[in-house]
Parts: sequence; C-alpha cells; structure tokens
Amino acid sequence: MTLEVLVCGGAGYIGSHAARWLAEAGHRVTVLDNLSTGHREAVRWGELVAADIRDRQALDRVFAARRYDAVMHFCALSLVGESMARPYAYYDNNVAGTLTLLEAMRQADVQRLVFSSTAAVFGMPQQALIEEDHPAAPINPYGASKLMVERMLADAALAYGLRSVALRYFNAAGATPSAQIGESHSPETHLIPNALRAAAGTGDPLRLFGNDYPTRDGTCVRDYVHVDDLAAAHAAALDYLDGHAGAHRFNLGNGQGFSVLEVTGAVREVTGRELPFEWQPRRAGDPPTLVASSARAREQLGWNPRYTDLREIIATAWRWHSHPRF
Repeated sequence: MTLEVLVCGGAGYIGSHAARWLAEAGHRVTVLDNLSTGHREAVRWGELVAADIRDRQALDRVFAARRYDAVMHFCALSLVGESMARPYAYYDNNVAGTLTLLEAMRQADVQRLVFSSTAAVFGMPQQALIEEDHPAAPINPYGASKLMVERMLADAALAYGLRSVALRYFNAAGATPSAQIGESHSPETHLIPNALRAAAGTGDPLRLFGNDYPTRDGTCVRDYVHVDDLAAAHAAALDYLDGHAGAHRFNLGNGQGFSVLEVTGAVREVTGRELPFEWQPRRAGDPPTLVASSARAREQLGWNPRYTDLREIIATAWRWHSHPRF
C-alpha cells in the first residue's frame, strides 16, 4: 500500500535517510524543513517545502494541499551543550514546535506519527543495558524536551486517538552505502565524523574526553547504530501503527557497546591513516557506559539491524566523508 508521508526535518541527517527509505519502498514523500541545520542537497526523494513547524499557517497550507496518511517528525535542536546554554530555544523549537505540529495534524485529521526521540531521556544510566522501562530522568534541556514530547504523545493518544511511536536512538552513525547522503553537521559534535575528519586532514585533531573511566580500556563505551537501520525502524514503526492504537516507545541501538579507543582503532583500520588526537578531561555528565536493549523493537517491530560490525558502519561513513556532497 502506497502512503503519503510528511517527513518533518527530512533535510537533516536521519530524516533524509528515512525519506530515502520510504521513497524506495514505494511511498510518496514530502519533506518539510526550515533548513536551519538540514541541507537542501539532501532532499533527493520527494518535494521540499521550506517551512518551520512553529509556523501554524505554513503547516495548515501544507496539510490543505495534500491528504497525508502519516507524519514522521525529526525536527529538533539536538546539541546537549547548547541546550544547557540556550534552554528556552530548545523548549520553543522541540516542545512548542511539536505542539503546533500536533495541533495542525489534528485539524487535518492525520492520526499517525513516528517521532524521533533520544536516549538522552534516560539521563544517567542505572544499569549498563538500558531497556524502555529504565527510569527517565534527563539531565539536560535537550533530553527533557524530548521526554516532554513523549508525554504529550501519550496524552494525545488518550484524548484524541493519535497513534504514535517514539523511537529512542542511541548513537546514530554511518551513511548510505552509495555515499549519496551522509552526516554533515556544523558544529560537528559526534565522535565518528570528527575522527574521520581528523584522519582525512580536513578537521582538527580529535579531542578524546577522559581515559580513567571504569571500563575495559578507561574510555567511555557507547552503542552505535547505523543510520540506515534507523530508517528501517521508522518504516517498521509506520507499519506497526496500522494495528496498534496508543503511544508506544522503543529503544534503537546495536545492542553492543564500543569504547572510544575501539572506535579510533577501527577508524585507523578502515582509513589506513594515522589519527591525530589529544586527551581532554572528562566532560560533566558523560556516563561510563550507555548501551541499549532493543529487544522490544526486535520482538514487536520485527526490526533487526543489518549493520552490527563497527568497521562496516565506519566504512560507509568514510566513503561519504572522502567525497562529501554537501
């Protein structure tokens, strides 16, 4: 069955991969993005509408122009450090913007939403392997804003019958195998792209934060999940909503953790290059280990990540960073 899907934030990293996945599955895609952090060049699957989710009039025009079966929502400010310095901006964009989108969807009688959430809703982990029922206690405005939206979706399910899935990502990484689109942020805060830029000589020496954690090599351990696997999860979530009313939450991760030093070692192996780096003190709020249990997504969504090898994930990213398109 062909669906009309509005992909809000579809010019961004994960949103553009989801748009590609949907289009290649035969669905019709419209991308809505204000292009503040997204890239016009990443919109290769479907029409682009340059608009902001906080602009109710623009949303009403979009929903009046076409009947949509579902919305995927990736629009967010997403830098943890910035959220600490500019919390009002994060609550305005991530919470108020989502509320405006939900109200426009209700007016247009669009009853299905897949929402891009985050592992940041959990805060400091109380256990190494995080399941969905782990206490949610975010320690920064970014995570708090996403958790607020999850609560809004639960309330909307009860009051208005909205069907939704919130997907809590851990560390998105990689790029399409064809290197058509990839990860391009400014500023870039993620380990793998910064390591690849350092190896390529197009970025500063890599800064590594802390080597005295209680882990196998003293550096933080994180769960890296390939962006195409995330896109596949969004498509599976859309199918899931056909038969499941209410608001649902799923963790998305690889299920295994890799340390910072294991990542840098894999970058050297994949690129065949030296990796200049410098040690920095620990960053406040960085837990030693953060790894997802994705058992619920596997069981209920039928989601099985294709990319489980760290080197393969990095290799797809390296192909993109070797010849970036935007």
